Amino acid sequence: MDKPANILLVEDNRMDVELTLDAFKEAKLLNTIYVSPNGQDALDYLFGNGKYADRNTYPMPSLVLLDLKLPGVDGFEVLRQVKTAPILKRLPVVILTSSKEEGDRALSYDIGANSYLVKPVSFDGFLGVVKKIEGYWLSLNVAPPENNL
Repeated sequence: MDKPANILLVEDNRMDVELTLDAFKEAKLLNTIYVSPNGQDALDYLFGNGKYADRNTYPMPSLVLLDLKLPGVDGFEVLRQVKTAPILKRLPVVILTSSKEEGDRALSYDIGANSYLVKPVSFDGFLGVVKKIEGYWLSLNVAPPENNL
């Protein structure tokens, strides 16, 4: 990639947000990370609604890191809306959750998740996950062509 990718982190737990942001900083990754604290805010961001209408200020992310257990609109519904919207369906969505439940994993993939990662407990674990996300999703992976609908 020519420039660092924009990432949308959808996470309601402030500690997990800080842990993720600190891991990106520690890994010296230059990605811009936008944080949505709940599912509705994430959908507004992704669809460019309300305060997110200005794509110069709030650019479309290259990757979404999505927690499943969110207040109000949960991660499954965010994923469902992203993967059924023609303009968003190619956007890579990586589930980043504390849930190890087989049902959550199966449903995530059934709806269209591109990957499912269980949040590590330690900072070193988060750092390793962040490096792997960057290494694969933002470096090795060839992004799909943009939908220009």
